[in-house]
Amino acid sequence: MDFLLSGLAACGACVFTNPLEVVKTRMQLQGELKAPGTYQRHYRNVFHAFFTIGKVDGLAALQKGLAPALLYQFLMNGIRLGTYGLAEARGYLHTHEGVLSPVRSAAAGALAGVMGAYLGSPIYMVKTHLQAQAASEIAVGHQYKHEGMFHALTKIGQKHGLVGLWRGAVGGLPRVVIGSSTQLCTFSSTKDLLIQWEIFPPQSWKVALAAAMVSGVAVVTAMTPFDVASTRLYNQPTDTHGKGLMYRGILDALLQTARKEGLFGMYKGIGASYFRLGPHTILSLFFWDQLRVFYNTYAK
Repeated sequence: MDFLLSGLAACGACVFTNPLEVVKTRMQLQGELKAPGTYQRHYRNVFHAFFTIGKVDGLAALQKGLAPALLYQFLMNGIRLGTYGLAEARGYLHTHEGVLSPVRSAAAGALAGVMGAYLGSPIYMVKTHLQAQAASEIAVGHQYKHEGMFHALTKIGQKHGLVGLWRGAVGGLPRVVIGSSTQLCTFSSTKDLLIQWEIFPPQSWKVALAAAMVSGVAVVTAMTPFDVASTRLYNQPTDTHGKGLMYRGILDALLQTARKEGLFGMYKGIGASYFRLGPHTILSLFFWDQLRVFYNTYAK
């Protein structure tokens, strides 16, 4: 039940934040490996990107990749939050004195994140391809011509085999390790502090909401460079053997981006990342916490 509730919570958040994920993906691919000022900026900021995509590609394009996004969130966060929730419920994250251990919490969050992200990697890759697809006048990054999630998975599998479906999976893991450990550790620690300080009434939904807001800021700050590199790894063109033509791995992607686009290149789309990751973190953790409370109160 922990895994089911976790997956449903993440899907609930995804419906609201997927348009921001589309915008984030486009902004992260814009001007790839080009010096600032040497390329046309189709998307000047988050709000301009929303307007441009809606105007050129149509409003429906803001929900591109929703099917794989929902499936990925259910798989990845179902495993991630479900595993973390079990570890928390069984007391593995607390010391003998009953105090939450930040080290154990971060380690559990990272391990749970790796498990979920690796299994869901093919879906995440397809999601990135679909969200990057755009009309030629506003296209950024490599353009795959997928007709949908199942068509993409079949096409990649037929062309590159089972291994090709997990291209970029290892490179995407640092993003998840840092993001997941930061998110769950700061969420649990902040929630514990708020309860100890008695700022809100016991069992109040405001405790989970405030803790999730703090967690969202921490996640965006720590995760954005790795998120940019991961998006580019998944979206890069490949040769006939399925090998990436632009980057050898996550470290190469980070170094090339920093060298050619500068420090700010590693934080491309951070506004979109905040507007997407912040609300997604808040909504998914809030839904997760409240669903668990509801289940423990009424269903057991």
